[in-house]
Amino acid sequence: MVDQQEQQAGLAVRRSVVVETSRERAFYVFTEGMTSWWPIDSHTIGDRPMAEAVMEPRSGGRWYERADDGSECDWGRVIAWEPPDRVVLEWQISADWKADPSIHTEIEVRFTAEGDGRTRVDLEHRGLESFGERAQQMHEIFGSDGGWNGLLRRFGERAPAG
Repeated sequence: MVDQQEQQAGLAVRRSVVVETSRERAFYVFTEGMTSWWPIDSHTIGDRPMAEAVMEPRSGGRWYERADDGSECDWGRVIAWEPPDRVVLEWQISADWKADPSIHTEIEVRFTAEGDGRTRVDLEHRGLESFGERAQQMHEIFGSDGGWNGLLRRFGERAPAG
């Protein structure tokens, strides 16, 4: 019999979107322009209303939200910063949607030119077994329209220049 932890090993959500813009712009909007597409009214972690999502543009940088009063709530950190090819982030938010440095999942986003000013954006949120008994529940949430499906759709609407 395989135990639940073994069954969950390697649990990940993979999603893609093609956007009508260059790799450089797609990378910029996904990272430094995250506030333009992140649903700050509904996807906030801190105690105060969120004003912006911040990703420091460097490996080792912080990834956090800044509230309307200037307070900050960590989401994780930047593991790899390789514009315009990819960014890897550590997500340190618990299944109860609270900052939790003991959670270690990774989000890797790759940006691939498709020609004619189009970019394929491939996202993998992996290591979901870090959520323990709630790993399958989090896999379903991250893979839903309230998770990466909807988030990438919003990103895709805002990524094109203009």
